[in-house]
Amino acid sequence: MGFLSRLTTIFGLILLSHAGYSAHEHTVLFSNARYSTASPALPQDIVIEALVSLIIVSLGLVLGAEQLKPISWSVWAGQIEKEGGARNPYRRLEERPGFIDIRAKRKEFADWVRTADGGNVAQG
Repeated sequence: MGFLSRLTTIFGLILLSHAGYSAHEHTVLFSNARYSTASPALPQDIVIEALVSLIIVSLGLVLGAEQLKPISWSVWAGQIEKEGGARNPYRRLEERPGFIDIRAKRKEFADWVRTADGGNVAQG
């Protein structure tokens, strides 16, 4: 985080805390007034100060973020495929009954029946 981004973030946090304190003071003063003609809503200057301070804090945090790195999903997925998929976090999702290839399972079962019967398939 650079100096400018830290300074921006700290300035925004100071403004945000001031807006919070102002809102607290406004509610305390409004609750103590017997015959208040003011509305119970916060004044617009406090609301605007809070919104501006949030934008400034967000700007400071974005400026201080590290540079983005390129996505290396294909490298990671290729490594998982080479290892056989033991570390694949999506393996459970891919093996759900909705994703089973029925034709491949039928062929696998038919091959198993042929090898178990010695090539003689029972006909009915």
